[in-house]
Amino acid sequence: MEILVCIKRVPTVGGKIAVTADGQEVDTRASGFSISPHEECAVEEAVQITERAGGSVSVLTLGPPEAVEQLRGALALGAHRAVLLETDGREFGPIATAAAIAAEVRSGSYDLVLLGNEAADTGDYQVGVRLAHELGWPVATGIKHLSVSSSPDGVVARREYRGVEEAYSLPLPAVITVKEGINLPRYPSLPGRLRAKRAAVDTSAPAHVAEGLRKETLRVPESSKHQASVLGEGVDAVPALVRVLEEWGVLS
Repeated sequence: MEILVCIKRVPTVGGKIAVTADGQEVDTRASGFSISPHEECAVEEAVQITERAGGSVSVLTLGPPEAVEQLRGALALGAHRAVLLETDGREFGPIATAAAIAAEVRSGSYDLVLLGNEAADTGDYQVGVRLAHELGWPVATGIKHLSVSSSPDGVVARREYRGVEEAYSLPLPAVITVKEGINLPRYPSLPGRLRAKRAAVDTSAPAHVAEGLRKETLRVPESSKHQASVLGEGVDAVPALVRVLEEWGVLS
């Protein structure tokens, strides 16, 4: 089983989000980078499948040279090969991204392509579906359980929708997008980190293709502000506290 997992370098934002002065990018000067949680699960799922059935896992990302860090992180988790589609800083939209990934898929002999259901930064849900359309492969999205076999069905993918479990049987090769929670990603071992540090990364530079959509500006939505009120001190605050509790309907 030859599996390709597509990952993306995204900002690790744990606090307040800020945008650059020109309103075109998220200001990442004070943040680190990681791969999206859904994609971490996609890497883990691919590694588990090959541990059971044999084969190899390749990880791919489209991004700047610094994205090698995320590829090596996936190698440390058990992936066998890394591919960097290096960009020059210009943004690739979902159509161009899917086309670049499809070119790599056609150059190999992959049985299964796994992606996260959506990226943590853009959340556009498009690349997996567009990739499958580009390749002419079947696709299932939002998957929380996956079983792979050598039967004609190939893959049985399950997901929950409005409290009902849906199951899809897909022949291989296929494209699957998985959601966080399909598994519990492992922590990289020390030997895995050392192996990943020494591993070669296959690098190519796909041509940038402009798309019809144009980014106008990014803005951070205004958040509601909450201000504490001091009701009083000591026993003098009790009447005011009682009034507040009555207003909330706590007291009957």
